[in-house]
Amino acid sequence: MTEFGKLKLGRKPYIIAEAGVNHSGNLNYAFKMIDEAAKSGVNAIKFQSYKAEKLASKYSPAYWDRNKESTETQFELFKKYDSFNNDDYKKLSEYSKKRKIDFLSTPFDTDFVDSLSKLMPAFKVASADINNFELLEAIAKHNKPVILSVGASKKSEIDETISFLKKKKVKNLALLHCVLCYPTKNIDANLSGITFLKENYPDLVIGYSDHLLPTSNNLPLVLSWILGAKIIETHFTLDKKKDGNDHYHALDPKDLKNFVKSCEDVSILLGNKEKKVLKCEKAARKNARRSIVASQKIKKGEILKRKHCLIKRPGTGIEPKFLKKLIGTKVKQNIDEDQILQWKMLNIDFLIK
Repeated sequence: MTEFGKLKLGRKPYIIAEAGVNHSGNLNYAFKMIDEAAKSGVNAIKFQSYKAEKLASKYSPAYWDRNKESTETQFELFKKYDSFNNDDYKKLSEYSKKRKIDFLSTPFDTDFVDSLSKLMPAFKVASADINNFELLEAIAKHNKPVILSVGASKKSEIDETISFLKKKKVKNLALLHCVLCYPTKNIDANLSGITFLKENYPDLVIGYSDHLLPTSNNLPLVLSWILGAKIIETHFTLDKKKDGNDHYHALDPKDLKNFVKSCEDVSILLGNKEKKVLKCEKAARKNARRSIVASQKIKKGEILKRKHCLIKRPGTGIEPKFLKKLIGTKVKQNIDEDQILQWKMLNIDFLIK
């Protein structure tokens, strides 16, 4: 178990269902999203807190798949879903607590930072704000873990931001591999970026923020965990067919449940690093291993020779590794052909247990 502020990062990944603004500004719908996320077994649900006027210029171009979301400017898109205020986020946080799921919401401007800090166990920062030091400084003042996506950034920029946050006394920092492309194609997923982050930042928690289209087997998400992602963020919707930029490439409740189940299954398959004889192996260990067996009848008092010995199953007698030590010893009793040799049958002057 890894301590990450109030978050407990265990063997299985800490899974964040990224609801974003897929609630379309409807508070009751957002409550329903919390319900479904909690039922799926994820650790947290995350929303987004912004006001379009402070997030994007009216002349900011779209950078998403226009075939799926036809809105021409970022401002126009963000303006559709920026109706929630501080009181709404407080209600969502309280409801999340009742459903026993962590509440998170990414602040996109400093006005939301103070109010959200009281409601969340950690701050999630979007890839696009990796160089927004004013926002990062405001977040750092609250002494909470920071989960930072690093999509579309250079290593030098990651290094610069880490240095800045450390100077601001951020003690718990996680970096999430991310590709800032909606949706991300398989050829661009570059999940080896998780390995890169682990190797270059071994003292930090490493995770993954997903923008791939959902798959039936959740292979990319499970693979990200196997590669070392301790935190996994994936977009979440109640209906992939709804209009909006973040619905068509999101997991729905069924997908989310399947992913959680996949993690449970893989966790069972992985077992643990300790090498020991399992309970289920004891019978096989005893009967499938071999012992030294008499190849013919051996009379009491004879000297044991190599021709007297075969190595056969089961492993209930003298282990084959002692074969050379047995040659030349005197037999203490009559031994039948194919009888499994035991230490008590031999006049041997050393003790082996």
